[in-house]
Amino acid sequence: MNRIFKIAAALLLAISTVPAQANSAAVPTYDDPYKMMEVLADKTFRRIAADQPKIKADAEVLRTIVNEELVPYIDSRYAAGYVIGQSVKLNTVPKQDFNTFVGAFQNYMVGTYAGVFTQYRDQKVIIEPGQPVDKQRKIITIKTRVIDPGKPDIKIEFKLRRVKDANNWLVYDMVAEGISLLDSKRSELGSLIRQQGLLSVAALLEEKAKAPIKAPEKKNNA
Repeated sequence: MNRIFKIAAALLLAISTVPAQANSAAVPTYDDPYKMMEVLADKTFRRIAADQPKIKADAEVLRTIVNEELVPYIDSRYAAGYVIGQSVKLNTVPKQDFNTFVGAFQNYMVGTYAGVFTQYRDQKVIIEPGQPVDKQRKIITIKTRVIDPGKPDIKIEFKLRRVKDANNWLVYDMVAEGISLLDSKRSELGSLIRQQGLLSVAALLEEKAKAPIKAPEKKNNA
């Protein structure tokens, strides 16, 4: 399961990318989340493969790629709010404190995902066939299958939210083999937030985010 989350976490960023140079020919419409995922997954992994020489020379290149290309298309505020959950009452949290936690959580995840990308070895993503999406629909789940050469396929569901008053979609969670990434992070950080407070945990996450980018440690049961 540890290996599954490492791969899936990277894919969560990869398939929610809208590169700055993307145009209407590459992405016909943000209102088609299936096509968006298909095109962007292919484009993102092609770029990572092409940049391997730079990445091998300096793994921090991955942090830059994640920040510039991927982060703007993840619903970080919603994800952070979900992770906080019932640990504190959000309506009592000062806006500045919440924003501080969102930034820290995002930076922490960027470092984590950049580390995962150091293990990229030509994995393939198969996305389920597209289906019509009602314009009134706000949440959608898209099923995918990750093909990692020499290893069992991994089934992953991605959760997307339609941006309010817009046609584009943002990825906010993924479920790998029945386990939600956000649920996992909520379980991991919830007790710390209750015991130490939101800003204390934000500071802890920022400190972890400063660690040099490197591949996650291998485990015997990974």
